[in-house]
Amino acid sequence: MNKNGVNENGKTAVSSKLLKTKVLLGDPELARRVPATEPFSRERLRAMLDRHGMVYAKPDTGSQGIGVIRVEQRDGGYRYQSGERICRFGSLQAMYGSLRVEIGSRRYLIQQGVRALRYEGRPFDFRVMVQRNPSRRWECTGTAARVAPPGKIVSNGSQGGTIFSPDRLMGPIAGSARAQSLLRRMERLALRTAAAFARTYPAMNELGLDIAVDRNLTPWILEVNTRPDPCPFAKLDDPASIRKIVRYGKAYGRRYCLKCAKAKKAP
Repeated sequence: MNKNGVNENGKTAVSSKLLKTKVLLGDPELARRVPATEPFSRERLRAMLDRHGMVYAKPDTGSQGIGVIRVEQRDGGYRYQSGERICRFGSLQAMYGSLRVEIGSRRYLIQQGVRALRYEGRPFDFRVMVQRNPSRRWECTGTAARVAPPGKIVSNGSQGGTIFSPDRLMGPIAGSARAQSLLRRMERLALRTAAAFARTYPAMNELGLDIAVDRNLTPWILEVNTRPDPCPFAKLDDPASIRKIVRYGKAYGRRYCLKCAKAKKAP
């Protein structure tokens, strides 16, 4: 990977979540919307649990929500959830030892937990797609809401998440006007993120932001994907977004696989 984020195959991608977080933190406005994120260690885990009560442990490199673990300090003890499995412990020491076995030799980070809004008891977040249009200007080309499968902590379509139009989930919670305002705010964050990444990686053509909204209706940038999967948008009732995404991608040489077997379309 060279400094422009181009690998030996000519594809633009940045794999390290910590490196991508560093780009976000370089912009003061974006930095306020990024959960605290640190390399994984026993000391940092203790400090962040004391401060936030709940954190996520994530592989520094990886995608599709694979390997994400929710860690909590609650009821006088500790617990973590990996996939659908929940493990409980009486001490941080015992939990940390189990986590080290779970993680193995992989490089992990710890991210402040965001208590995301829920639909029918399941957490949901948003994927915001931003691309260079044929005029080479950054443009938001779609926003999709992703609801986690029952019993799981991640909403990724590849993990069986259900895809909704954003207003269908946000309207009943925030009201139509406030929901639209929040969606516009997420788009502004996405465009500002694209500008920040373009300064560091000029060859970048597309980004997919994972944004969670907390119970105060504050958006948080959980992750930035530099090779985003467009599958969520293929599950929306309105095909306008996926058509535009494919058209813009084709203009800069990207071809997408739209065989999206695992993601579910909202009923």
